[in-house]
Amino acid sequence: LATIHEAFDSLKGLKVVLLGDLRYGRTVHSLAYGLAQFGVEIVLTSPPELKLPEELRIAIERSGGKIGVEADLRTAVRDADVLYVTRIQKERFGDEGEYRKVAGSYRIDAHLLEGAKERLVILHPLPRAGEVAPEVDRTRHALYFRQAFLGVPVRMALLDAILGGGPTVA
Repeated sequence: LATIHEAFDSLKGLKVVLLGDLRYGRTVHSLAYGLAQFGVEIVLTSPPELKLPEELRIAIERSGGKIGVEADLRTAVRDADVLYVTRIQKERFGDEGEYRKVAGSYRIDAHLLEGAKERLVILHPLPRAGEVAPEVDRTRHALYFRQAFLGVPVRMALLDAILGGGPTVA
């Protein structure tokens, strides 16, 4: 959320595509809850086997979230302000062939980004497992390293707020 806010100065009215493992990915679950609080349009793009659990989708909608589904990756990217990519976890599949088929179906590369908005932001909780091509790292869209950097001070601030704070150390 901090990286998105930094990039756009606000979250209100943004279209955020959640891509990849939406079933098991814990970061995507908490992000979806958070986004729902800020008037963000959430678009789910994943293999059918890894779609967001229905009970979670219902809970997010009840908390004010607007959720849509877009199976076509190119369409999802074209309309997105933010693309939050998660890795497809190999350990969730019993069959290697099924994993390869699913994992290769949602890959972000420079060619795919040709149709993206100028200000598209790409985020990822890291580590990656091939779902974002290394060439994307050099584009203006790649903010996942900034996201990782901001994670430390954000967690520090949250812990300070939760635990009651104390004297500020400069």
